[in-house]
Amino acid sequence: MDILSRAIEHISETARVPSFSSYEERLHPHIHGIFSDISRCSLIDVPGNNLVYHIRGKGNKTVGLTAHLDKINHYGQEYPNRLPVKIAPQHIEGAMDNSLGVGVLLTMAELTEHIKMPNLLFLFSEMEESKGLKEHPKLLKNGGEGYKSGMGAKRIARKCIELNCVPDEVITVDTTPLFKGDPGIALYSKHWEINNLEPSKNLTDQTEIIEKRFKTINENIKLDNNTNDYLHYGKEFNESGAFVVPSVALEPAIYPYHQKGECIFISDLKKVLNILKVYLSDMV
Repeated sequence: MDILSRAIEHISETARVPSFSSYEERLHPHIHGIFSDISRCSLIDVPGNNLVYHIRGKGNKTVGLTAHLDKINHYGQEYPNRLPVKIAPQHIEGAMDNSLGVGVLLTMAELTEHIKMPNLLFLFSEMEESKGLKEHPKLLKNGGEGYKSGMGAKRIARKCIELNCVPDEVITVDTTPLFKGDPGIALYSKHWEINNLEPSKNLTDQTEIIEKRFKTINENIKLDNNTNDYLHYGKEFNESGAFVVPSVALEPAIYPYHQKGECIFISDLKKVLNILKVYLSDMV
């Protein structure tokens, strides 16, 4: 399986769908179609426009892989049925936030048919973005009434707790503006610096182990921090003290950010795929 080519296909197809905040269900048929062809896979029912799939793997560990489904509407009321995507030798241009994350997760799901991995939960969330709510709520369903940024990740985490299917660790795949037009990959890890969680020593120790594992695979990963769904998973899973669930985010560069014509580097994409492949296969 050529995972880079497959990821480019998934990212491009995801980017063409106008799955703007509150309209994430427009992506559901494509995602359902991919997971329906994967063995040992089951759908877990969650509320809202969220999707959760479980793929049985090897061993006792379960890793949650997450990406948000929603895009920011940069087009207003009049937008094409298929959003523009351009694939160049060095980059992909289009609605890359967070088509990249969704495409990477779909690729990793397909890869489970070819290599051994741990048990995996694929967590696809609604309403990660806050920009639409702040700047143009009228473009959301119901004028944005009843919607909040981060509500999808919170719903998913709470449902996992309710169903007793909490992962041992969570890896969110999103994009970062950190590199300001240059390629690069960041790892966000200390969510408690932003989400007001009081971390246990066990949580900080386990998170440090995960940081070192990622840095061993790719020493050029930049440790940093910023806001996205990884904050919500980190807080929801750890706040009660009943679980210790490290939450990190793997973030390749995006530029420009939160506007039309977002680009991600194909060289970064290749590295992210390899990092996740090695990271997950080393667990079994």
